[in-house]
Amino acid sequence: MPGATGTAAWGINDAGQIVGNYQALGPHGFLYSGGSVTTIDVPGATYTELAGINDAGQIAGRYGDATGGHGFLYSGGSFTPIDVPGATFTEVFGINDAGQTAGRYLDATGYHGFLDSGGSFTPINVPGTDNGTQVFGINDTGKIVGRYEDTTCTGVPEPSSLLLLGCGLLGLAAWRWKRAA
Repeated sequence: MPGATGTAAWGINDAGQIVGNYQALGPHGFLYSGGSVTTIDVPGATYTELAGINDAGQIAGRYGDATGGHGFLYSGGSFTPIDVPGATFTEVFGINDAGQTAGRYLDATGYHGFLDSGGSFTPINVPGTDNGTQVFGINDTGKIVGRYEDTTCTGVPEPSSLLLLGCGLLGLAAWRWKRAA
């Protein structure tokens, strides 16, 4: 984007339309289609980021305003906010051709992924995690991708890392022994 200090493309559909955001006095959303770039910002928002676009040209993303962070669906020139009930903020990252959106939200218990099908929200949580699940994409068959974090991990290295650590310690001990002799 001309004049931008940074640009990121986050989504592309089968027609080659690309959505993303650029930095110029705050993040702004953009649509690249047919050789033209169009800025798309939620009216009154402090930032807008476009994350996904389906083959019908519907765009999913996130924006911030005085009340917090929200997800949205942009279709036919209109913005529809997407807020998971009870969440302190919602972010939408993916959209499929059926119009289902997916993303993450934050509530008092942490981060959770979600699937939104026509306003019906389904929480998505990886079992056994304590620091949340985040959903980043959904395909046309309803399969989702994302990540999770687990702060209870003990950090035990895998066997190959232990072998490498052991060899390094042996080498250090041999060097110190040789230096002392």
